[in-house]
Amino acid sequence: METCDVLIVGGGPAGSTCARELRRHGLDVLVLDRQAFPRDKVCAGWITPAVLDALQIDCADYAAGRVLQPVTGFRTGMIDVDGSEVETRYRHDVSYGIRRSEFDHYLLQRSGARLRLGELLHSLERRGDGWIVNGEIEAPMLVGAGGHFCPVARFLGAKSGGREPVVAAREVEFAMDEKQADTCGVQPETPELFFCRDLKGYGWCFRKGRYLNIGLGREGSHHLAEHLTAFCDFLRRRGKVPATIPDRFHGHAYLLHGHGVRKQEDDAVLLVGDAAGLAYPRSGEGIRPAVESGLLAAATIAQAGRDYRRERLAPYQQRLAARFGTDGRAAGTLPQEALRFIGGKLLASPWFARHVVLDRWFLHARQGALRHS
Repeated sequence: METCDVLIVGGGPAGSTCARELRRHGLDVLVLDRQAFPRDKVCAGWITPAVLDALQIDCADYAAGRVLQPVTGFRTGMIDVDGSEVETRYRHDVSYGIRRSEFDHYLLQRSGARLRLGELLHSLERRGDGWIVNGEIEAPMLVGAGGHFCPVARFLGAKSGGREPVVAAREVEFAMDEKQADTCGVQPETPELFFCRDLKGYGWCFRKGRYLNIGLGREGSHHLAEHLTAFCDFLRRRGKVPATIPDRFHGHAYLLHGHGVRKQEDDAVLLVGDAAGLAYPRSGEGIRPAVESGLLAAATIAQAGRDYRRERLAPYQQRLAARFGTDGRAAGTLPQEALRFIGGKLLASPWFARHVVLDRWFLHARQGALRHS
């Protein structure tokens, strides 16, 4: 029987961040993931400086041999034939484009945890004060970091098979050839965001050097394919993307913070990142909540002093509430009905685009980086 102090199921940003912080506290950590790394991961792929600060990543070090595209502006608007576009410029880098295959692999490798990759979790048993996983791994503490469909979240009662109010997204990221690069109208330092007319989702187009990422996410999966096709046609008509782009878009789902209820802790178990349903409500971003929840979970585990009863882990939910709020839908935003009624006019306003859509919804500029314990 292989043993460890903490078993983390899922090697993405939430799991690897939690693992690295637990290793800093001297705990023996094992990460189990169904995939081998580097892996392809469906994601628009951008992070803010606050994420780099929380992860203690030096830009120059990370950028050596990896994509780290500085972002100094955005173009925003609606997916509409006659819709206007607003360009917002900043005097400094407000975000960075990354490739998830590189980013996730980097974080996992530097975590210092022992790894069991390419291995499914097929059995989970509570035994005594700890856990038996796959009949051969024993751990007193378990962290579920396997995304929206995390098996640990399902063990705690998550209904991830269509019963939760999730966002469904589809995206593609590909390396452009010379001809495609010449005909791509999107500038690398200026990603473009376009909202659906009913404001139930948005599409994006993000150029990272020679790579182009296109995608669209919406609340629920109803008619998602039709919305995606309309968005790609819209981009082509406006000369933003090459005439030919791959047609094999990949899909994923996630739960917005405050839009559903998931049990995030129990005796000897915590959920982090998308497994805990923490994606930001307006933007759908999951990387920063994943990283920060990983840090908060690690702090809670370390302070529990190897006593992992639920009451000792209760501070985790208090920390999540303090960081993300108790209801993500109402955190300083206008009512959905009002947004639908005046959405077009609001998105055409440079002030609204900058101070609400970008600074508040996407960049979370008022919220500083989470510091280590």
